[in-house]
Amino acid sequence: MSGWMTGPSSNLKQNIVMADKLADIPFSVLDLAPIVQGGSVADSFERSVALAKHVEALGFKRVWYAEHHNMENIASSATVLLIAHIASHTRRIRVGSGGIMLPNHAPLIVAEQFGTLESLFPGRIDLGLGRAPGTDQLTSMALRRYHHSVDQFPNDVVELRGYLAAAEGNTPVKAVPGIGTEVPLWLLGSSTYSAQLAARLGLPFAFASHFAPTYLHEALRLYREDFRPSLQLDRPYAVACINVMAADTDAEAQRIATSFYQMARGIVTNERRPLPPPVASMEGIWDEMEKAAVMQMMRYSFIGSAARVKAGLEDFVQQTGVDEIMVGSHIFDNAARLHSYEILAPFFKKVH
Repeated sequence: MSGWMTGPSSNLKQNIVMADKLADIPFSVLDLAPIVQGGSVADSFERSVALAKHVEALGFKRVWYAEHHNMENIASSATVLLIAHIASHTRRIRVGSGGIMLPNHAPLIVAEQFGTLESLFPGRIDLGLGRAPGTDQLTSMALRRYHHSVDQFPNDVVELRGYLAAAEGNTPVKAVPGIGTEVPLWLLGSSTYSAQLAARLGLPFAFASHFAPTYLHEALRLYREDFRPSLQLDRPYAVACINVMAADTDAEAQRIATSFYQMARGIVTNERRPLPPPVASMEGIWDEMEKAAVMQMMRYSFIGSAARVKAGLEDFVQQTGVDEIMVGSHIFDNAARLHSYEILAPFFKKVH
């Protein structure tokens, strides 16, 4: 899988413009706290702490954790607790949710939790919100999620924003902690729905192009066209999440990416298991239909050496015009995962 891999262009001026654009935007990290084969949940959290410290030193802007449930390969289900743990082990990098699945929770509870986080780690907390359950239907029922709650998502976002805003008059229900903290809200999405809602509410928008590429360009277009300024944001701010597996050589990157391919195949076949080690070849592991499905789902994946990955990222930024890139790296060996982010460090605008 190469995703947006490009060769040298004959138009030097265009290449310089694209390179300059890439250097002007910040990069961030999406960490699902993967559980690797042969490892434990505690190991996963140690890996996440090491990653957060590493990318903070490299100048990445934020690191987010996603709420998923009943998945054998993801340890970030208690997202708020993991955010607090990571924030306590770092000093500057923003830490947040990518995202909290709001239909699983009462808005007041989320406001109190993130108001607490903001009070503990002022100026460093992001609250990204999604409208999916982050799991299967049976697990949704176990989470006490009612079938009509997704339809309440826009109202729940507005209610949550109200709890985090400064109090006006004699507000009967207050989030304590939470009130007046104005924790920045983000809307996350893999379709045009959340893009339009983010535009209407004047919120920053993050698109899940790392696993759902189909509507990326349409969602970005609608978000920018429909955007209405708010107290939080005066102009559109769009983030795209992508996959990157970078190494010193193209061959080594392709080797370590086989863990990612196996994980993605498990999504396609509904065979979830801890992140497996890399293999010499995917032949005999996936069939042609599974391979095609993985390639489509993981289209925006950049795998290779520094030069190859950079060329692909420059093209991606040129095509999308995003304000920020968020990177997920599904790599079995944590040293190789840390090195993948090191390779990215020279490309983007640093946050210190």
